[in-house]
Amino acid sequence: MKSISVFCGSSDGNDNEIITTAYALGKEFAQKDITLVYGAAKIGIMGKVAEGVIENGGKTVGIIPSFLKTKEIVHTELTELITTDNMHDRKIIMYEKSDGFIIIPGGFGTMDEFFEITLGDN
Repeated sequence: MKSISVFCGSSDGNDNEIITTAYALGKEFAQKDITLVYGAAKIGIMGKVAEGVIENGGKTVGIIPSFLKTKEIVHTELTELITTDNMHDRKIIMYEKSDGFIIIPGGFGTMDEFFEITLGDN
């Protein structure tokens, strides 16, 4: 696998183990030369995964709809940033750019992505 999408929250949640594991996952991606494909945020669990990749010399592709650019605070150190018109286009591009998917516990958005990837015909 050369690229993996990670679906997770843009908030930190309340479980320090998930935060620590998210960073470790990103570090593992970098060490195995796996590109992270994710929602482009610098904050929350998303930001922790990206930090793990970036701080260890890995590649990141962030995909975000234009209306979320200020709410989720786009990471400025990404290898590539793709802006979409809406959430649906964001998910399509994430699916197209990924060889696999990992879900880290999150909120309603994470659940939506989980169901779409497991039940969809993408």
